[in-house]
Amino acid sequence: MRQLSYPFNKTLSRAFCLSTAVICLCLSSNAWALFADDDARKAILDLRKSLATTQMDLQNQIERLKTENAELRGKVESLEKQGEDINTSQKTYYQDLDNRLGNFEPRTVTIEGISGTVQPGEKKAYDEALKAFQAGNLKKADESFTAFAGKYSQSPYLPLALYWGGNSKYANKNYTGAIAQLQGLIKRFPNHSRIPSAMLTLGNAQLESGNKAAAKKTFSEIISKYPDTEAAKDAQQLNATIK
Repeated sequence: MRQLSYPFNKTLSRAFCLSTAVICLCLSSNAWALFADDDARKAILDLRKSLATTQMDLQNQIERLKTENAELRGKVESLEKQGEDINTSQKTYYQDLDNRLGNFEPRTVTIEGISGTVQPGEKKAYDEALKAFQAGNLKKADESFTAFAGKYSQSPYLPLALYWGGNSKYANKNYTGAIAQLQGLIKRFPNHSRIPSAMLTLGNAQLESGNKAAAKKTFSEIISKYPDTEAAKDAQQLNATIK
């Protein structure tokens, strides 16, 4: 066999070396690429883990803030309730104090449009008389209202005492006494809000005592002076029964 020439061998050797270098370079590039992918994957996993941890921390903070907010709201509501209780307690205290002072000091008040000075014990006396009337103890009520009118003749409660006293007399069938007392009330306090009702009781007392003409006159006066009242409606019905 013929031996290859030197130049050819040299060229072949160079080609072999070049091929080897290319192979090594390719292997090196693949290894680097693999290494780079692993690092990237690890970085992504680390980032995901960090994000998950951060998200969990934020969620825990949100829940903690919600709890604290609820606790604060509860404290605020509790303080508001305490404030309301204190205000109510103070109002009750001062009302009670005012009532107690009223038992020892004269006070200026307005009762159903009538202003005047209420003496110590005056309201209590009126309230007790009214309770007796409401309980049906008409004799005691009549006596109590009569005593009140005599003792407190300038009281702003006087019109009411005369009104209920007249009704007590009427309920006790003391028609003469009822007529006199109610006529006195109407004459002395003609503009009082109880006048229509007082006139109705007066007319009934006149009717019960047999004075039909006086009763008819009283009922007609109620209808003409106070047409829009319940007393006027009752007066119309009673007037229709008088023959």
